[in-house]
Amino acid sequence: MNNDFEPTIIGFTCNWCSYRAADLAGTARMKYPPNIRLIRLMCSGRLDPAFVFKALASGADGVMITGCHPGECHYLEQNYKALRRFHLMRRTLQGLGVEPQRVKLVWASAAEGAKFAAETAAFVEEIRALGPLHWGKASNQSSVISDQTDNWTLKTEHSSEEALA
Repeated sequence: MNNDFEPTIIGFTCNWCSYRAADLAGTARMKYPPNIRLIRLMCSGRLDPAFVFKALASGADGVMITGCHPGECHYLEQNYKALRRFHLMRRTLQGLGVEPQRVKLVWASAAEGAKFAAETAAFVEEIRALGPLHWGKASNQSSVISDQTDNWTLKTEHSSEEALA
């Protein structure tokens, strides 16, 4: 294992709970590794699995998905949808030969800045122990995932334009 390895983590956070938990951790000066790059979503249920696969295919070593606690979602039951997608993504990654532990789901309310910081630090250590993800660099998996997600993006943009017409 390379001791100099610093993992890159992409964090998809719920606007209402976990993004605010990350903000609380920052304003309270709680220490956690700077390895995570946060992307705010309105809800964890809006996270398309293609975003996770694209992040991993584009060089992220891990993805952390965070949202409101079950039963406390601002959009009723969307975090249950995120939970189902999370399990599906992990099974898919395992089928592609990628450690499913590279994707983590965390429930954190807006008041749980300490929990967010602790979960982030723990996940960085877990990914550091797994080592760098060389997915797609030695094969064409990256281009297959990129092609699939680009097609999804094009279809989404196209259908949005049709809806406006």
